[in-house]
Amino acid sequence: EDGQADIAVHSLKDVPMELPEGFVLARVMAREDPRDAWVSPGRATPADLPPGAVIGTSSLRRTVLLRAMLSKMQRDDVRIEPLRGNLDTRLRKLDEGQYAAIVLAAAGLKRLGLAERIRHVFDTAQMLPAAGQGALGIEIRAGRADLLEALAPLADAGTQLACAAERAVSRAMGGSCSMPLAAHATLEDGQMHLRAAWGEPEGAPQLVRAEERVLVRRESDAQAVGERVAAALRAGGAH
Repeated sequence: EDGQADIAVHSLKDVPMELPEGFVLARVMAREDPRDAWVSPGRATPADLPPGAVIGTSSLRRTVLLRAMLSKMQRDDVRIEPLRGNLDTRLRKLDEGQYAAIVLAAAGLKRLGLAERIRHVFDTAQMLPAAGQGALGIEIRAGRADLLEALAPLADAGTQLACAAERAVSRAMGGSCSMPLAAHATLEDGQMHLRAAWGEPEGAPQLVRAEERVLVRRESDAQAVGERVAAALRAGGAH
């Protein structure tokens, strides 16, 4: 705000759906792996967990998706516990034996040169990513047309459209980055496939799901798809 920096680079999944006045999301860069990673020193997948095992995660979204997955596996004995701290702290807690496994964003591990810690990457059908997961967003002050032009080569049109749809779901559902909400879009030949899921952190482990496939040409189209998918989630009982 005081002009000491011209740009700020953020993990897009942590960027608020509504930026403070005077700031804009200038560009969205090409996406790294958007999926969730299973990190465990001794257990290759959730199916390998011992009785009473503890999984660590800081995310309500991951919590509800894991609960649904474990319920299908009839593993009600497995506990999901909060996991706090930066990446190094989380990995240390895992290595100390506080958790049998933890779930993290694959992109963060890969960007920090820690890909060898990944034991398993969840298919998006198993663990639907958060809105914007794996993408980097560049924020600037509004009115900086010079920066907007200079940053143009860093933009990835497909990622920008997909993330616009995902973030529209999140915005329509309340706009918080910490909701038990997943939203992930893919694009192929202009055809967008947007999927979303919502779960209750407490209570029954069932998920409310919604999806849409539609031709998308511009950001306003992508946002409209996101709003329709959010309305379908609400119609299914999400709130």
